[in-house]
Amino acid sequence: MTLTPVRRAESLRESLEGDIATGLYPAGTRLDEVKLASRFGVSRTPIREALIELAASGLVEIRPRRGAFVREISIPRLVEMFEVMAEYEAMCGRLAARRITPEELVALQTAHEACQNAETAGDPDGYFHANQTFHEAIYLASHNGFLAEQASGLSNRLKAYRRLQLRVRNRVASSLAEHQAIVDAIASGDSEAAATALRQHVLIQGERFNDFVSQVSRHQGAGGSSG
Repeated sequence: MTLTPVRRAESLRESLEGDIATGLYPAGTRLDEVKLASRFGVSRTPIREALIELAASGLVEIRPRRGAFVREISIPRLVEMFEVMAEYEAMCGRLAARRITPEELVALQTAHEACQNAETAGDPDGYFHANQTFHEAIYLASHNGFLAEQASGLSNRLKAYRRLQLRVRNRVASSLAEHQAIVDAIASGDSEAAATALRQHVLIQGERFNDFVSQVSRHQGAGGSSG
């Protein structure tokens, strides 16, 4: 099936996100549009659109007359970002447990069911997209526009890393169980349980991302011994 221009740019962005997060394109690397277009077999237009999206999320810096470069984000910096993200999500969960409407609760449960279906199908990418909808439903249910904007913005900056942590063995199944605890707490109106569940859920994501990075580093350090 032929991808639409929008879906093509999204697919390219996701591929480049993964390449940056795993170190294929280290910090400071210039992302040449011509070379990337050749690599992916596309024109420069969707490449340019993908790079603009990556710049908006903070992974890439576009310098006038010089091009796009990978930003440097150290592991300690990422840990700090996950810590802040955990508190944003905890606040969203606390407020959602108090303020969620019946319609919003249905939307949250529907997103959770989509996550369950993706987990059953063994589809980590499908799970990731359903997971985004799940968390966005909680932001919305907080009924605090400013908090929702801040949480969504930081979530977008961490998107590549939150996606990769799902590749750690058994992480999707564990994430789904954590989601169930979050849904149960919000549905029952237990604001502190919701906050605690969401905080731990995001902190674990940071830990699992570190696990993934360690796995990649060991594999690369093996010097291509697999074959």
